Amino acid sequence: MSTFVDFAQLHAKAGDGGAGCVSFRREAHVAKGGPDGGDGGKGGDVWIVADHNQASLLGFRDHPFRRATDGQHGTSKRQHGSRGKDQVVIVPVGTMVYSREGGLLVDLNGPGDRWLAAEGGLGGQGNNRFLSNNRRAPAFAEQGENGQENWFNLELKLQADVALIGFPNVGKSTLIARVSAARPKIADYPFTTLVPNLGVVRVGERSGRPSDATEFVMADIPGLIEGAAEGRGLGHDFLRHVERARVLCVLLDLSEFAPMAPQDQLDILLRELGDYQADLLERPRVVVGSKGDAAAYEMPDVLTISSITGEGIDQLVGQLAGLVVQVRREEVERIEHEVVVHKPLPDEITVERVSATEWVVAGRPAVRAVRFQDLTDDEALAEIVRRLRTLGVDRMLTRAGVRDGDVVNIGPLSFEWWRDAVSAGLDRGDHHRASRRERLARHGRLDLGDSDGDS
Repeated sequence: MSTFVDFAQLHAKAGDGGAGCVSFRREAHVAKGGPDGGDGGKGGDVWIVADHNQASLLGFRDHPFRRATDGQHGTSKRQHGSRGKDQVVIVPVGTMVYSREGGLLVDLNGPGDRWLAAEGGLGGQGNNRFLSNNRRAPAFAEQGENGQENWFNLELKLQADVALIGFPNVGKSTLIARVSAARPKIADYPFTTLVPNLGVVRVGERSGRPSDATEFVMADIPGLIEGAAEGRGLGHDFLRHVERARVLCVLLDLSEFAPMAPQDQLDILLRELGDYQADLLERPRVVVGSKGDAAAYEMPDVLTISSITGEGIDQLVGQLAGLVVQVRREEVERIEHEVVVHKPLPDEITVERVSATEWVVAGRPAVRAVRFQDLTDDEALAEIVRRLRTLGVDRMLTRAGVRDGDVVNIGPLSFEWWRDAVSAGLDRGDHHRASRRERLARHGRLDLGDSDGDS
C-alpha cells in the first residue's frame, strides 16, 4: 500500500455554541433578585494549517473526519460557559482546498498558512443580557448556534527543489536512490513509479561541519509520455507536481532500449511541459543523458551519467545544488513569505421564494437573530422583530415582493408576514387574546413592517 497520497477528502465539523441560561438571583435578604443567567461558550473552530513536517495526505485517506469541541452552557450567577477547543488540521505545504463542487477555496502554499475551514457556533446569551428599563425580568435566553459543517476535497502539489522529468524507465528512481536515502521501487519495466518519491540530497558537507552542506529536495516524478498534457498515461496526476519545482532535471535514455532517439525524447518532453503550463519552459533546467554505462547514443554538450557506476553523479548533483541555491536567493530577494490567515467572507442575507406564498430568508446573521430557546415568549419575539428590522430583513422582503399572509421561514422560526399593525398576530398588540401556542400552531404572525405599510 502506498504511503504517498495526494488526493483526499476532509469533513470539518466545528463545535456548537453553548446555550444561554435563564436564571434569577435567589438569595436570602434579596427581595427581588434580577436575571443572572450566563452566556454559553463559543464552539471551537476547525483550522487547516500548512506544515513542512507533513509529506502527504495519507492521514485523511481512511479518517477524513475532524471535529472541534462544543462550547459549554451558561449557568446561574452570570457564569459563562467555557469556549470549545479548536481543531487544528495539519496538511503539507502546497495543499489546495476545493469545495465539493470543485471550486478552489484556498491554496496553502507557505509554511504556517492557515485557513478557517469551519467556524464554531456562537454561544447563546443568557437572560441577563436582555435586561433593560422596559424589560425588568426577561424569562428567555438564546440557544447556542450550530457550528459549520462542510466536506472539502484536498489536493497536494509538491514543492520540491528539483523535479526529475523523463520517459518511463529512464532511470529516475535509480538516480534518486543513488543520491538520497529514498528507496523507491526499481524495476526494468515502464511505469514502475506510480506515485512521486521524495529524497533529500546533501551536497558539500565538510568533515564535522554539516552547516556547510547544501540540502535540497528531489522529486522522482512518474514517467511522462507523449500526450500527457492532455491526460494520457498518468497525465495530470503527476504533471501538477512539477508546477512548483524550482529546477527541472530532464533525463534522456541513451541506451539501445530507448523508445526513440534522445533528441526526439527531449523535444517531446519539452513540448508536453509547455502544453501543460507554458512558464515551465522558463524554469532553470539541466538536461542529462542517463544510462551512460549502456549508452548506444551520444549527445554533445549534454552531461552523461550512470546511476549504476556513479559516472557524472557528483557533477550533476553539484550543478543542481548551485541552481537551487541561486533560485532560492532570488525568491528571498523577490518576496519574503509571511504567514497568511485565510478567512471566508461574511455571510450575506438572502431572500428566496420557494412557492407562491412561502419565502426563505437565509444567511447566518438572520438565523442568529432568531435563535431563542422559547419562541413562544412574547418578549423574545419582540426582540426578534427588533433584530430583523436592524438587519434590514423587512426591507429585503418588501423589495422581493412579499405579500400580507405569506409565510416566511428563518431558521427554526416560521411566521406570517403582515404590514398592518392592527392584525399583527405576534406583534405585542392585542389579537383576539389567542394563546401564544395556538398562534404558533398557525405559523404565528410577526409584524416586521410599520403600521402605515412602509417597511
